[in-house]
Amino acid sequence: MFKKLMAATALISASMISAASAETISMWVRSGIGDSFKEVVKAYNAGHENKVELTEVPFAELVQKYATAIAGGQAPDALSLDLIYTPAFAAAGQLEDLTDWSKALPYFNSLSPSHVKLGTYEDKIYGLPLTVETSIFAWNKDLYEKAGLDPEKAPKTWQEITANAEKIRALGGDTYGFYFSGGGCGGCMIFTFTPLTWGAGADILSADGKTATLDTPQMRKAVDIYRNMVEKDLVPAGAASDNGVNFLSFTNGKIGQQSLGAFAIGTLVTQHPEIDFGVTLIPGVDGKPSSFAGGDNFVTKGTPRLEEVKEFLEYTYSPEGQKIMAKFGSLPTRGDIANEVLEGLDPRLKVGMEAIAVAQTPYTLQFNDLINSANGPWATFTNAAIYGDDIDGAFSNAQDEMQSIIDAGQ
Repeated sequence: MFKKLMAATALISASMISAASAETISMWVRSGIGDSFKEVVKAYNAGHENKVELTEVPFAELVQKYATAIAGGQAPDALSLDLIYTPAFAAAGQLEDLTDWSKALPYFNSLSPSHVKLGTYEDKIYGLPLTVETSIFAWNKDLYEKAGLDPEKAPKTWQEITANAEKIRALGGDTYGFYFSGGGCGGCMIFTFTPLTWGAGADILSADGKTATLDTPQMRKAVDIYRNMVEKDLVPAGAASDNGVNFLSFTNGKIGQQSLGAFAIGTLVTQHPEIDFGVTLIPGVDGKPSSFAGGDNFVTKGTPRLEEVKEFLEYTYSPEGQKIMAKFGSLPTRGDIANEVLEGLDPRLKVGMEAIAVAQTPYTLQFNDLINSANGPWATFTNAAIYGDDIDGAFSNAQDEMQSIIDAGQ
């Protein structure tokens, strides 16, 4: 009897110690992060003593709120941060150095390269990929067929895309051959338009982010391609004023072709099953493909629960965590198990994974001022160059303004 009592007491004590040692990780995410990450958190919480408590912060407020929290010593244990902002936060000393731990991960070299690049500052790693997004090219197979095109043939050049757009527009009415959000949506255009130049080996910024390199033969070709389609009435007039609200116009079934995000694959499959569509990589102006790598990096600063934070991130990188995220629409962050993770899911998601291998993201400490701002030089440039009368002026003004912003930030 005494031994049984002692055993029961020991069991209760162990249980109490275990419960007492369990930690709750506070984590902020931007609103609209999607079900994939929420589901992986739910699965982690169900199978681990430590828990993750998510707080959704409005997207437009997250960056400022986190900076304020860091300054006041009130930061969460972890943050899901748009990867474009990682260099600026790292440069400001507001992120934890994760270099040694990151490089010790056996799958480190298979993590999304653009995310790791943006998470690196002065050769130290401060952010690792959490959610991965890429830009892709989609075409409406039904409209292809109606226009006499091969619905199973993915276009490989912009000459082909333009020719296909002309045939689709010839169907008449409110059916158009191509679409893009060109009304001051810098984020939309960096996502879908810049790959035309990246694929051809050019960029809008130097590798160190300190020089504006906007005016290149490749960018001029890209502008000409879009201007040509606009002038031929292959693009709806509303594109000129679209600030991103109608970015998913392809879902209305009246757009023949559009560069989109890989996330749109899930949206189309689940919410628009009536649209039969194909996806491929976005061709560069010379036909070589590229993509924009978007999504979030996982970052932290000053948490006393760093080991618990690492345990959670390693779970998201595990085959189980990756499969859960993929099931709910997120691309794998690990290339080495991508085929395993995507097995049984829509095969078009594999194009998103192919895009990761060729994807780029501008590296700059002033991404918002240069690119995302509706009144910034990039957004103003794309609209003026594609829709305006003074192309040379559009290039010259944007180049000068971009360099001025970069210089002011040094």
